[in-house]
Amino acid sequence: MEQAVVDLRTTRDGRSALLAYSALDRLHTCCGDDQPWMVLPTTALSKINESHPFDLLLMDVMIPQHERRSVHT
Repeated sequence: MEQAVVDLRTTRDGRSALLAYSALDRLHTCCGDDQPWMVLPTTALSKINESHPFDLLLMDVMIPQHERRSVHT
């Protein structure tokens, strides 16, 4: 069984951001079909922030094709 990995992104102004998607179809549209994903309750965000601090939580952000990640990268 594979373990989940928290993937933070860096914004243009240098802050760290955790990206979240409100539905699986939005994740596929914004990140591509190969994007690894997991479902978490919003209450888990504080635990994620403790172990992987982030400045922003961004919802349903479109990732440019050349910056998309997948299970193969």
